[in-house]
Amino acid sequence: MSPAIAADTDDSIFMREALNLAFEAGRQGEVPVGAIIVKNGQVVGKGFNQPVGSHDPSAHAEICALREAGQTLENYRLPGCTLYVTIEPCTMCLGAIIHARIDRVVYGAAEPRYGAITSGQRLLENGVYNHQLAVNGGVLAQEASELMKQFFRLRRKSRADPASSSGSATGSQ
Repeated sequence: MSPAIAADTDDSIFMREALNLAFEAGRQGEVPVGAIIVKNGQVVGKGFNQPVGSHDPSAHAEICALREAGQTLENYRLPGCTLYVTIEPCTMCLGAIIHARIDRVVYGAAEPRYGAITSGQRLLENGVYNHQLAVNGGVLAQEASELMKQFFRLRRKSRADPASSSGSATGSQ
């Protein structure tokens, strides 16, 4: 097996773990985004969106995974790590990823409005960062996109149905 095929296989395996975390976020009424951080083939950090439940606007999946990886590795810098996230990171998360010195980001579905890497802002293209980041987008994109669509479809339906409870989460990622 060539190294490229092995990396693609590993990317799919780790993205499936991130998708499981995204599903958990959705189950808890949060926007379904999941993230894991891997170093040397081992998961060192996990997270899923939880800003609503934690009352913390910074509690995006990526930030939660970065915090856990920092604790696991006992370092605020995370060189040699790959972050897997189901949806393209936003501006806040990309800034934290760069400050943590993550080597590589693998994401599932693009985020046309708020994505900071290849969609909306394309922040890596302006060349002002002192850290270079490898990016691989589109890994299991269909599954990640469908999870988001299903979550928002159900949320819109519950808001339109006066007989349904109003306990669903509000806000974006």
